[in-house]
Amino acid sequence: MNKSQLIETIAHSADISKADAERAVNALASAVTAELAEGGKVELVGFGSFTVSERAARVGRNPKTGEPIKISAATLPKFKPGKALKEAVNR
Repeated sequence: MNKSQLIETIAHSADISKADAERAVNALASAVTAELAEGGKVELVGFGSFTVSERAARVGRNPKTGEPIKISAATLPKFKPGKALKEAVNR
């Protein structure tokens, strides 16, 4: 499912216009992004939680040449599914 299909599904199930559903999806994405950018956490009970994780710098290998390369440290978003979502997927 892509973003436009998600918007269409939300509009249909919530009985709202596609424009309203698109604003809602964009607002959710913006709110989650802003909170994670500040180092916060977003928890949606039953669905899951979004957090920020630090990954340390490390040395890797170029698979083509085998030469060592430096991989920079990074801050990454992570998602951990909630119990209800896990159960719905693993029926």
